[in-house]
Amino acid sequence: MNSLSCFCGLDKPFSECCQRYIRGYENPLTALDLMRSRYAAYASHSIDYLINTTHFSQRQNHSKKDTLEWAITNLWLKLELIACTENTVEFKAYYRPQNTNIPEVQIHHEKSTFVLENGIWYYLDGIYF
Repeated sequence: MNSLSCFCGLDKPFSECCQRYIRGYENPLTALDLMRSRYAAYASHSIDYLINTTHFSQRQNHSKKDTLEWAITNLWLKLELIACTENTVEFKAYYRPQNTNIPEVQIHHEKSTFVLENGIWYYLDGIYF
């Protein structure tokens, strides 16, 4: 990431893009905004944000320990958006595992579903490819 682009790939500084959501200054207005900010949260190891933006019905499936491990054991390289609707986002997250013998870039390909409740977007679940 350079000083002109957020982790999510938009051409604006992190502080003016996803960080405002991660720090709680604003709520994402769309499912796509939430998905981008969740990717940035993985890249910046903002685990509380990831847990807090997971729908209440799914939080038992996403432990803080496992989420932190997934975030910090990978170097997050790039987010590629494939398709989106009002409440779904298909994407590829490119990453390189750290402290392993796997030198190749890996791809996490997912179609995520989001739900809007009381004006706040939450990650509900995903289908992995």
